[in-house]
Amino acid sequence: MSVDVPVFGLAALWNGSARAERVRELVEGLGALLPSPKPPGIVVALREAEATLELKVEAPSYPRTALEELTQQVQQSGGTLVELWRLPKAARDAFRNDSLTGPDTHELEDYEAAAIVLHGHLQQLAVREPIPEGPPAGPTSVTIDFFAQGSNAAATPSPAEAPEAATPEPAASEPAPVEETAQEGTRAYETFDTQRHGRRFAVKLEMVFRTELDFVREHATNISNGGLFVRTAHRPPVDSVVTVQVKLPNGERLQGDALVVHVVDDPYKGGVGLAFLNDDPSFAETLDRYLASLASTPAS
Repeated sequence: MSVDVPVFGLAALWNGSARAERVRELVEGLGALLPSPKPPGIVVALREAEATLELKVEAPSYPRTALEELTQQVQQSGGTLVELWRLPKAARDAFRNDSLTGPDTHELEDYEAAAIVLHGHLQQLAVREPIPEGPPAGPTSVTIDFFAQGSNAAATPSPAEAPEAATPEPAASEPAPVEETAQEGTRAYETFDTQRHGRRFAVKLEMVFRTELDFVREHATNISNGGLFVRTAHRPPVDSVVTVQVKLPNGERLQGDALVVHVVDDPYKGGVGLAFLNDDPSFAETLDRYLASLASTPAS
């Protein structure tokens, strides 16, 4: 795995309603479709009623066009695409525990091998009774805007709470996360898709972020388990990736890649919304500890 290239985690799920031949063609052609001709990791998990493919895509910026095409192709084959990197750690872990573990899980070297394994299993599922109706339940094409206009200090439900319909917040001066839309389901990770991306806290944290051309020292003005907002006159374009280092009050640091998901062009309160890309457990644990300390601090 290249140290300097951001990694986007993806997963695709199929059940007995999938078109096995189409799935095989799709997976065999991933090298030509995605920016990573040979990804750093391919996992195929075979379950009693479904099959799941996990892969990692290395790309210097968010490969929006390729992933939109991949989403369409997966849906046409009877499956569902999940962008794992968008999920907070708890939801991502729940997904992997539910769909990517077990005795019939394979780590494979290339797309061709993955295509053969998936094809054989889906053919077997197709002749079993009853045949599932439609693609596996789960998020389809999920688009998350963590930092659109919204309230500056409103708390939002955590992924562990029961899902409920999200309602828009009134516009205010500070960009904030908003809800994403997705198909509702019964799995733990799906509860995240009908809610906001975790509770957001107003902060003033010293940080730096670096692009290929610039190194900028700024302050983050709010933070959640999904990302943060940085008030800055330096505004990299949406879908670009920056390296961030955030200094926490207890002396710990959060360091990793982040995707620019929102840009606010305002001369006084403008800046960028950044979504964390880091899949490192230590990063998530450090962030969770800090957010827990904020949540336990009484409002002044």
